[in-house]
Amino acid sequence: MLIIPAIAPRANLITDVPGLSVGHAEDRHIGSGTSVVLFDQPAVAAVAIHGGAPGLRDSALLEPEMTIEKVDALVLSGGSAFGLDSMGGVAAYLREIGRGFAIRDLRVPIVPGAILFDLLNGGDKAWGSEPVYWHLGYRAAAATSRAFSLGSVGAGLGATTANLKGGIGSASALSSSSFWVGALVAVNALGQATIGETSRFWASPYERDSEFGGLGWPHIKPHEACVFHIKGDAPENTTIGVVATDAALTKAQTKRLAIMAQDGIARALRPAHAALDGDTIFAAATGTALEPPSLRDLTEIGALAADCMARAIARAIYEAEPLPFPGALPSWKQKYAI
Repeated sequence: MLIIPAIAPRANLITDVPGLSVGHAEDRHIGSGTSVVLFDQPAVAAVAIHGGAPGLRDSALLEPEMTIEKVDALVLSGGSAFGLDSMGGVAAYLREIGRGFAIRDLRVPIVPGAILFDLLNGGDKAWGSEPVYWHLGYRAAAATSRAFSLGSVGAGLGATTANLKGGIGSASALSSSSFWVGALVAVNALGQATIGETSRFWASPYERDSEFGGLGWPHIKPHEACVFHIKGDAPENTTIGVVATDAALTKAQTKRLAIMAQDGIARALRPAHAALDGDTIFAAATGTALEPPSLRDLTEIGALAADCMARAIARAIYEAEPLPFPGALPSWKQKYAI
């Protein structure tokens, strides 16, 4: 059956999915930050963890057999294990505004999250006893909006890849049945998003409207394109992200969405899902769409989620700016833009 091509996204951001907003907070002195996806109403959520070295908080409750069905927010943060404090800051903000899972007369915000390793990027990490990431989480939650920046912001501020500066990326798409799908990702990959030593992206076949330069696939694949090249031999890498849809999904269906979205990491980064990666994708369903999805719709939503994730990864690299520290990796535009 012919599928009618989707119309152009409104902003090409995850916030094209109705029912959510995104906020960033950074500390440029330390070279790190936090990003938050805040749901207007609690959203059904799940997680797929395909990397061998993840860093997570409250991820177990997202499995389909667990009792809690919905979350108030999802968090992506730099800082490695220190960044897990950011989820507490987000929870504190949500408690202030009366959000959370109701238990008698109390409300407990449900805020799972994932962290990436950016502790060796040149920033001053000697922040002492101050819970810097708690404050970053609080600030990011308080700053959520439908419009937000890409590149070296939020959780992507300190992110790197094997050859270029990493960052925050996002993309969206509309299904043939008018379900919105979007992705948000912080790219701190073990490998690289570009093909060999060229400026072209592995995600080029999925690009829309020249969103990361419109360069396309190389006319001839360079001989070094598939040479094994990684950042290092330590667990210092993680690509973490969120995919979302406005379709009303069950928790099990949302889990399948997260699994399918992991294909986007494999399409856009080489290598992916390695022992030294922490590749983690959260999936969320806001349920604001008027019609329930069919089985065909579920498949298309998952396929678009993978496409959006691949596109978002390339956009993260394309929009990034280099850190102002000695020895910092160049950005894509610094190295390749004419």
